[in-house]
Amino acid sequence: SATMIVNGPHSEDAGKKVAGTALGIGLHLNLARWAPLSKVPRYLLGPEGGFLEEKIVEVPVEVVETETLAQLERLKALTGRAASHLDVHKHLHRHPQVLEGVARVAIRHRLPLRSVDPGMRRALKELGVVTNDVFIGEAGAQAYWTVERLRTHLWALPAEGTVELMCHPGYAPITLKSGYSAQREVELSTFLSEQARDWLEARELSPT
Repeated sequence: SATMIVNGPHSEDAGKKVAGTALGIGLHLNLARWAPLSKVPRYLLGPEGGFLEEKIVEVPVEVVETETLAQLERLKALTGRAASHLDVHKHLHRHPQVLEGVARVAIRHRLPLRSVDPGMRRALKELGVVTNDVFIGEAGAQAYWTVERLRTHLWALPAEGTVELMCHPGYAPITLKSGYSAQREVELSTFLSEQARDWLEARELSPT
C-alpha cells in the first residue's frame, strides 16, 4: 500500500496513475506545505497561502479535523475510491492537538491510523482507533532500507501483530527539492531485490 499527498502540484497526476490499480491508497495528511483545502486561519499560513510547519503547535483540533476531511474528499475525487488508511506527513500528529483531530476523522470513517511510538499507539487504541502494533522506518541523511537492514529487521519481528515498514522507494526527484532524494533509489533497489522476496517467503510474512 501507499499513501498520497492530495494538495501538492503533482497530486492530480498521481491520482491518474493510481486509478484502476489494486494498490491500497491512504491519505498522507499534509499540514506542512502547500495550500490547505479548507478554510484555515491566516496566522497558520505563509505569505503565499501555504501551510507553515513551524505554526503547527498553534493549530486548533477543529482545524485539523476539517482539513483532514477535506483532504480525504480530495483523495476520493482524484483516485475514484475512498482512502484505505491514514498517516501524516512528517509525523506531525506527534503534536497532541493534531493527533486528536486526525483521530476524530479516523473514528468517524473507521480508518486505521499510523502510530509511530508507544505513547501514540496507546492513545489511539484507548480511543478505539485501529493502528499498527510495530512501526519501523526513518527518512534521514542516509537511506534507511538497505538490504542488510531489511534482513536484520525481518528476522527480529515479533511473532504476532501488525507491523508497518515505512519506506520511500522511488527515483531521485528532479522537479522538487527533497531532503530524501538519492536515498529513494537505494530503497527501491532493496525492495525490488530477489533477497527481499526470498526473505518474506522464508519468514512466511504476508505483505499488505
